[in-house]
Amino acid sequence: MDLDRAWRIFKSEDTFKVNLEGKPVWIEEIDKANGMATVQVGSRPTDTVTVNVERLEEGE
Repeated sequence: MDLDRAWRIFKSEDTFKVNLEGKPVWIEEIDKANGMATVQVGSRPTDTVTVNVERLEEGE
């Protein structure tokens, strides 16, 4: 996913399906300067990982 799309999803009031390596994630934060996203993996809010936004995929 490109940085602009990740930013639009993050700022949107709508809900979009986003995956990291085939697993659903929730975007918690976007670091536009570095092209990184902090995402929640699974259902626990404390389970987060920071990855390059290019690793994210928009689900269907």
